[in-house]
Order: sequence, then C-alpha cells, then structure tokens
Amino acid sequence: MPSDTAAKAWDTSYEWKIILVLSLTFGLVGLDRFILPVLFPAFMDELGLTYQDLGNLVGILAVFWGISAFVMGYLSDRVGRRKVLIPAVIIFSLMSAFSGMVGSLVSLLLIRAIMGLAEGPVASTGVAVAVEASHPKRRGMNNGIFQCMISLFGNAIGPIIATQMLLVTDWRTVFLLVGIPGLLMAAAMFFVVREPVHQSAGGAPVPRASFTDLFRHRNVPLAMLTLMCAMGGIFVMGAMMPSYLTDYLGLSIQDMGVVASAIGFGGCIGQFVMPTLSDFIGRKPTTLMSYIMAALFTWLFTQAGADSLSTLFWLLFFAALFNFSALATLAGPVAAEAAPLGMVASVAGLVIGAGEIFGGGVAPIIAGQIAGAQGIEHVFTFTIAGLVLGFVIALFLTETAPRRVG
Repeated sequence: MPSDTAAKAWDTSYEWKIILVLSLTFGLVGLDRFILPVLFPAFMDELGLTYQDLGNLVGILAVFWGISAFVMGYLSDRVGRRKVLIPAVIIFSLMSAFSGMVGSLVSLLLIRAIMGLAEGPVASTGVAVAVEASHPKRRGMNNGIFQCMISLFGNAIGPIIATQMLLVTDWRTVFLLVGIPGLLMAAAMFFVVREPVHQSAGGAPVPRASFTDLFRHRNVPLAMLTLMCAMGGIFVMGAMMPSYLTDYLGLSIQDMGVVASAIGFGGCIGQFVMPTLSDFIGRKPTTLMSYIMAALFTWLFTQAGADSLSTLFWLLFFAALFNFSALATLAGPVAAEAAPLGMVASVAGLVIGAGEIFGGGVAPIIAGQIAGAQGIEHVFTFTIAGLVLGFVIALFLTETAPRRVG
C-alpha cells in the first residue's frame, strides 16, 4: 500500500489524461471490431455469405488478436509502450476503412486478420499503460473506465449509428467512416503516452523477468482458463445476436439495432462498475458473482419472445453487464496484480490472448456451426454452459485486491 507521501506525490494529471486517451482509443477498437456483425445482414447476400462465414469472420480476428496481444505485449515490455501502441492504432484504423472496399469473403478474412494483429496490442499494452499510470487504490476503477469503452462504442452506440446510417448510405461507406477517428487518437497518443520506469523499493532498476516467471502466480493460468469462458459468452452473443433477432425473432433491422445495443450499454456499465466494486470487495467475489448472474440472465433472455422489445432489451442488458464485468476484472486488475514488476503487458497479453483465441476465436466458429446445423436459437445453450464452467474455475483464484490483502 503506498504511503501518504507517495499518494500526495502521485501524478494524477497524467493518470486522468492517459485514461481518457486510452478509453477513447479502446472505444474505437470496439466500434471497428463489432460493427461487422451489425452490418452483416446488410451485405451477406451481396457477398454470398452464410452464418458459418460470420462465425469465421469474427473468429479469425479474435485468433490473431489473441496471438498479437501476448506477442506485442511482451515486446512492449522490452522496447517500450509507444513503439507498439501508436503503430497498432494506425493500422487497425486503416483496416477498418479497407473493410468497406472488399469484394469477397477471402479479402474480408485477410483484412480482419490484420485488424486482429493490430488491435491485440491495444488491449494488452493498454492495460499495462493504465495500470502503470493508476494509483493502486484506483487500479480497478481506471481499468474499468478504459475497458468499458469497447462496449459503449462497439456494442451500444455502434449498432444504433450503423443501422440508422444504412437508411441514408450503404454498408461500404459506414466501414470507411468509422476508420477515421482512430488516426486522430494515434496522434493524441504520440503527445501523451509516457514510458514507465520500473524500480525496486530501494530505487534500483528491476531485472527483467523470464518467460517462465510469468506463470509464477497461480492466478495467471487460472485467469487464462476462466477468461476463455467469459469471452466465449461475449463474442458468441456479439456475433450471433443481430442475426438471432432478425432471422429467428423476426425483428426489423432497426429494431434489432436498438435491442442489440443493450449488449453495449450493459457491458459498458458492467466493465466500469464491477471492477470498481472489486477494489472494495475483492477480485474473486466480483468474478464469481459476475459468472452466475451472466448465466442466469442469458437463460432468461432465451425464454423471451419478440412481443416485447423492452423485455428483450433489459434481459440482454443484464446478461451483458455481468458477462463483460467478468472479462474486465480478469483481464485488468487480476492479470495486472499477478504480473512480475515490469511485465504487466506480457501477463495481460497471456490472459487476454488465451481468452481471445478460444472465447473470441474458436467459440464463435463452433456457434456458427451450431447455428447452421441445429438453428441459431441453440447457440446460447453453448454460452450458458461456458459461463457455468467459468464460475467453477474462478473458485480457485487467489485474492489480490490491495484493499483486501494490503
């Protein structure tokens, strides 16, 4: 726990500036990433695509995101945050714009793979930058602010804006427009982001940890496993929900955009409120509560029909709130507090990478196959089972919140 003198000397001005820049940038990551499933019903016939193709498009980005989150996070611990973070933001913004120029499934898969390589470092290195700038007592809250923007922009504001824009323009133009703001955030990062200085209590530089040292804390492998379950729920929901609402429940594309936005609004609140709560009650109780409530509300959502849009919205809202809160707590403060000094991006990359490769990559592919073979209404049984498994794994986590363990 920092002393009173250290607390007074903390650079809160930089802390709030960097959290603002990181938050807006991660919001754009969410917008660029999650806008594809929302626009999918508008271009699937033009490009001759199927539900399985949708699962593959979501999955390939996640697999490359997961690989890059660790590799580039590990690199940023070695060469610096700026050299990794700024080029990554430029590249994913360009790839988003290029998505509006595709003419086939192959070209779209290639662009989404490159986008995943560029967005992964924003997650892992972004967690490290946020942790390094944050006072320990605000670590959960600041990571919550940073991470919740991916839901607010990608799953809340994005579906509404994208579906309304389709009334006045085509899907290609929408892709082109959403890529522009990221270039502005890359310029802001150039002037704001600082490199960390890692020192021991006596002021001496800290030697670099080895790769095997990353697994020394038991929470690292446990967080990797349980985050697979949280991300499986999130990305299957994000990938399949627009098509479930339009094709199975028969909603119009505009009504679908409103209901699907509940994922973003709920996820945004969950990613902010629950990690902040974990600063006080602990990381483990927050994670366990999140899994149980996410499974419950997802099941309740599957029992609702199309007769009440408000019922669909609020059930989906709370399902997303608790699912995203598990993700934010595990990928942010749990991963950071299990990392050796100076290796936060590496451990965050390991945890996020494992979750992305299975939860964001393999799970939507499996869900796409379930939807194609048995019907899209059956994919949520798969996600509920994953959430229950995530709860069981999280039972073995060790508490690390500074207020709880000193």
